[in-house]
Amino acid sequence: MVRNDLRNIAIIAHVDHGKTTLVDEMLKQGGAFRENQNVAERVMDSNDLERERGITILAKNTSVCYNGIKINIIDTPGHADFGGEVERVLNMVDGVLLLVDAAEGPMPQTRFVLSKALEMGHKIIIVVNKIDRPDARLDEIGDEVLELLLELDANDEQLESPILFCSGRAGTASLSQYEEGEDLTPLFDTIVNYIEPPQGDENAPLQMLISSIDYNEYVGRIGIGRIERGTARVGQAITVGDYHESRKPYNAKLVTLMQIQELKRVPVETATVGDIVWVSGIENITIGDTVCENGAFEPLPFTKISEPTVEMTFSVNDSPLAGRDGKFVTSRQLRDRLFKELLKDVSLRVSETDSTDSFLVAGRGEMHLSILIENMRREGYELAVSTPRVLFRDDHGKKMEPIERLVIDVPEESVGSVMEKMGTRKAELQSMHPQGSRMRLEFLIPARGLFGYKSEFLTDTKGEGIMSSVFEGYEPYKGDIPRRSVGSLVSFETGDSVTYGLYNAQERGNLFIGAGVPVYEGMVVGQSPKGEDIVVNVCKRKHLTNTRASGSDDALRLVPPINLSLEDCLEFLADDELLEVTPKNLRIRKRILSNTQRAKNRAKVI
Repeated sequence: MVRNDLRNIAIIAHVDHGKTTLVDEMLKQGGAFRENQNVAERVMDSNDLERERGITILAKNTSVCYNGIKINIIDTPGHADFGGEVERVLNMVDGVLLLVDAAEGPMPQTRFVLSKALEMGHKIIIVVNKIDRPDARLDEIGDEVLELLLELDANDEQLESPILFCSGRAGTASLSQYEEGEDLTPLFDTIVNYIEPPQGDENAPLQMLISSIDYNEYVGRIGIGRIERGTARVGQAITVGDYHESRKPYNAKLVTLMQIQELKRVPVETATVGDIVWVSGIENITIGDTVCENGAFEPLPFTKISEPTVEMTFSVNDSPLAGRDGKFVTSRQLRDRLFKELLKDVSLRVSETDSTDSFLVAGRGEMHLSILIENMRREGYELAVSTPRVLFRDDHGKKMEPIERLVIDVPEESVGSVMEKMGTRKAELQSMHPQGSRMRLEFLIPARGLFGYKSEFLTDTKGEGIMSSVFEGYEPYKGDIPRRSVGSLVSFETGDSVTYGLYNAQERGNLFIGAGVPVYEGMVVGQSPKGEDIVVNVCKRKHLTNTRASGSDDALRLVPPINLSLEDCLEFLADDELLEVTPKNLRIRKRILSNTQRAKNRAKVI
């Protein structure tokens, strides 16, 4: 059976190359919305964090109808930190749209997701997006994509992939770079004519691989997958198990069956070969499981998910200000939340430590873990997190460390400072070539060399630089890398910060707090340009005498404090510091809060 009425595709691209905006237009032109309907921009980014940051974190499914053919579209994340999402969903499709920005060209994450699609033998449609950018390089982009395909060992058919030129914002596509097009019809036609329709035997026993998991408080875990053969029916008796036989296959029943129609999940009674469906009512179903008809269990192989490369310690918040903001503060609540995250995030690893209050959480990168911390924060959790650490491997007695491929795009005048910083961080230059008035540099750098670099990079390039990296592999340990060049300004006592104390402290460095902020002994209130920590008293008040009036404080001018985001805080953390995360505040603190105790410990080391 060939499903000529169906096509399954994924959209893959680097961050910010316009995937979600293009899907918006495909939905509009596919008739998903009424003419007068008020539609939010980037309608697929449903999560608050995704909307704020302008990035896609979770793979999303939608569908459009074109000339009676249903096109299932999966919008995937562009960040390599969420690569676990991309690898899985490619199992469900027969072809991919590779989106490339008309000015930036192929970037590291483009390479990452494209290599996965080519390994699976998928057909590729190349879409050059944002052709209306004033700095678009339409003549060169096609060659750059072809070079990338050659580098990634694409087969002959993949090298002949069709190229379209689109503007996602304007909702136009054309087969020629010299025409803008009127609508997305050329794109829809190419998808229908070039991507293979799903095929299989609808009368054979049911077989379906679970590629993604959703979670709902009411029905529990929901498995998402594509039917490879046979027909699924509500109430059908099934057997569930996995290819690697990590547990014994067990029997269950399909309680509900749903399919995506535009942006809504619609209950259906039956679904057949090629359909992407949501199934619930199966206890403990997980990614990589195969759902088969009772008595005909044949598990399907599953893509191996890349291992985590970065680890952090999540522990209970034990600071003097603990419990003021959050609803969930105990170790049991923290443990339950972390293990619940494992139900839907396969790239994450959580393990217990000797202490009941701390957990080791490993992920694909700093951003992967910071998104989890931000989500927990918004849900009302309080926790303390350590500085990120890379996960080393032992290979026949050799210490191996994760290496990232880093692409940096900067104005020419910033190249010198970037090269200098890369040298101290043990990076190896792979290539360097001009692009207009800018330079593109490519490095292989130890993952730990990137910690804390982003804010330095933005300062060095006056905010004009673009950097992105993707995991390359493991190489022998490259030696010590200096962690950070600045020290911390540490609070001397507990109380509220006052203008007089801050005025004296700001001479020693840059402050993170203003007046009237609760502080405690051992809390980091700023950064010192020297490489060592300095204890400052930000709660110090001016002693009043007969000749000095209290109002004379008004004349003291304070420099506005630096507001650190969650990522900034994680970058700033030193090994002897923790980040206290609560729903309303981010506070950096020393692991040992007592100033005297820290001084004693330092003296012992010396």
